[in-house]
Amino acid sequence: MESATTGDLIPIYTTRGDAAAFLAFPNLFDPHGDWIGWVTAEREVYSVLGHFVGYLSDEPRVLRRRTTDTLRARRPPTAPPARIRTPVSVPLAPLMAELPESVVDVLQDEPERLHGLDYGALKPDLD
Repeated sequence: MESATTGDLIPIYTTRGDAAAFLAFPNLFDPHGDWIGWVTAEREVYSVLGHFVGYLSDEPRVLRRRTTDTLRARRPPTAPPARIRTPVSVPLAPLMAELPESVVDVLQDEPERLHGLDYGALKPDLD
C-alpha cells in the first residue's frame, strides 16, 4: 500500500485530548506511524490480530462498552500496510463529551488492545 499523506490522516484523540492514533481509512496507526488496526465501514475497530477492540465515535475516539452482550468473532487481518509518516502537529481536539461509566476510552485506558504486529499478549507463539 502506498504511504498516506498528512492531509489524508484523521487524528484519533483520547478523552484527555491527546492525539493517540491516526486513521488513513481503513487503517489505524500509532503516533510513530506503525499499523495498529483497522476500521470497518460500520466503524468497528479491530486490532492487527483481528480481535474486536471497539468502535470509532464521532469525536473521533476509539470506545468500547465495559461489558458486551455478544462477543464478535475474530476477523482475519488485512495485509499490513506500509508505515506512514505522522504529522509533527495536529489540530486541537474537539470538546469531548463525558463518557458514561459503561464506556471505556480504549486509547486512553486500554492502549494495549491496539498494538503493533511485533507486540501483544494475544499474539500466537512461534512454536
